[in-house]
Amino acid sequence: MIRIGITGGIGCGKSRVADLLRSEGVPVFDCDAEARNIVLSPAMSENLQLVTGKNFFKAGTLQKELLAEYLFASEENAEKVNSLIHPEVRRIYDGWCQKQESSGCKACAVESAILIEAGMRAGVDCLIVVDAPLQLRVERVMARDNVSKDKVMARINSQMSQSDKVRLADYVIPNDADEASLAMKTDAVLRLIMKTCK
Repeated sequence: MIRIGITGGIGCGKSRVADLLRSEGVPVFDCDAEARNIVLSPAMSENLQLVTGKNFFKAGTLQKELLAEYLFASEENAEKVNSLIHPEVRRIYDGWCQKQESSGCKACAVESAILIEAGMRAGVDCLIVVDAPLQLRVERVMARDNVSKDKVMARINSQMSQSDKVRLADYVIPNDADEASLAMKTDAVLRLIMKTCK
């Protein structure tokens, strides 16, 4: 079974590419969604508070903006949180892949904004990086999350640079045109992967 990694900086459109792969019949593991589920567990929320000294829950509800602000404030903060969450996400991902393979899947994919940084590159056979111009990325995130340009830039600057991700890619999918164009590019890359990536 071929394992495909999908990554890209915030606002590049990696989730849209993941959706397009799903529509082609490729199961996709969403690391961000899994991480959110992990954070909601009582044991993890307690560990987070011990490590960070912060309580990100109010009346049992995760305060996502507080956690995001803490994460993006410094590399040290991000490392504290990620050192707890990433190993658990990788463990769950490995189990998920085994299930996909035993069910006869020819290919599966994993989507993560920080796939490389989280040490998951070794867990995929090939890496797709979704790319888009910086200005377009900023506009997309501002519209999607209803946040200021400064906040978007802080998030972008806290992540691995897009140019470094592109340099490490096996395949780059530009996402700077319309939906039909993105679908065509994604389909072409998937076909290429299925022929060449073993």
